[in-house]
Amino acid sequence: MKTLITGGARSGKSAHALMLAEQSAGPKIFIATAEGRDDEMRRRIVKHKAERGPGWITVEEPVNVAEAVAVHGAAGNFIVVDCLTLWASNLLQQADNAVFARKADGLAAAVAGVAAAVIVVTNEVGLGIVPGDPVSRAYRDRLGLVNARMAAACGRVILMVAGLPVVIKGK
Repeated sequence: MKTLITGGARSGKSAHALMLAEQSAGPKIFIATAEGRDDEMRRRIVKHKAERGPGWITVEEPVNVAEAVAVHGAAGNFIVVDCLTLWASNLLQQADNAVFARKADGLAAAVAGVAAAVIVVTNEVGLGIVPGDPVSRAYRDRLGLVNARMAAACGRVILMVAGLPVVIKGK
């Protein structure tokens, strides 16, 4: 099953993804897009690795996520990609809109094309006001694009609201 989990910040997306993955008997691969660019983020990364425990293989890949999914996409594996929100941010300065769209399509195709079960975590940032500056608007637009492409590629989409999963596509 391919699943997209979306929702607001701190809504329980990652915890729900890990809980679903723990139900699988196969190898569990966590593809992390975060980069430890400051002390606070480095502490978060260490904390999250410890929370996952030793039964997880962690792959740190801030940009080439489609390739990481393909490499680990064997049948029986369970992949969690966390998260598209940071991936889009990592690409914001590196790729123009056309390149980003191709990368979004490539990631959606990689997720859809592997035999492994995959959960992709992302934030929903398009529910608020229109951002006041061009960089923030470009980020919101790009994340909205990749979220829509990923939702189309996944058989199940879950919206997390206050820690509660609401299935909006699939079962």
